[in-house]
Amino acid sequence: MNRVYSITSVDQPEVVKFLKTLPDVSRDYPRYTDGKVITMWNLIPKKLMPPRINVRYCCEKLKERYGRGRLVVTGVRWAESKNRTCNQALIKKFGKSKREAVMLHNDNDESRKMVENCYKKAKTLMNPIIDWTDEDVWEFIRSENIPYCELYDYGHDRLGCIGCPNSARQEEELNTYPVYKENYIRAFDRMITRRRELGKPTTWNSGEEVIRWWLAKETNPAVDGQLAMEELEY
Repeated sequence: MNRVYSITSVDQPEVVKFLKTLPDVSRDYPRYTDGKVITMWNLIPKKLMPPRINVRYCCEKLKERYGRGRLVVTGVRWAESKNRTCNQALIKKFGKSKREAVMLHNDNDESRKMVENCYKKAKTLMNPIIDWTDEDVWEFIRSENIPYCELYDYGHDRLGCIGCPNSARQEEELNTYPVYKENYIRAFDRMITRRRELGKPTTWNSGEEVIRWWLAKETNPAVDGQLAMEELEY
């Protein structure tokens, strides 16, 4: 079985270090059609907006590019679906049913199945542990002596991209890895510059303003630089 980890540019250093200890896992970089490496830092200015819970262009470009025409095995589990109410609200807001929505590999909605076919991406997805609980996962890891990233020993229950807007630890992660926070701010600065060059509306004046708005997750209407969804392009 060919196991490939797509380097996202926002992986925790501990995860990258752990992957280097696994000889049967190859690491690759997603690329644009011209061969240039796709990173979060050049993707944000290109998309003209920060990644959002309901607009996850970063997942599509940084993680979902492999497996076309092949069987893709995931670790998706129903037990990880902690935002069902939020997801329903987003679907209602944008007028899309679950059937119409695009399902990403790491979505863990209760409608996920053991085997799924994605005709749009010519992939077959298999979710063999879809019905496993957290206890089931750890019992298997310990009984089979399977190595795992040290971050799980420090209280993490899920690992993902640093600063992911879908993470409950978003602000904590950015404070833990300040270099990545600065990289986001610089990418937001470039995003603002490109929006202005293209004549797109923006009330943000700096990447600092964007990141304050981003971390507020739209819950504070007084945050400087807030834009309505219809002003942003995806």
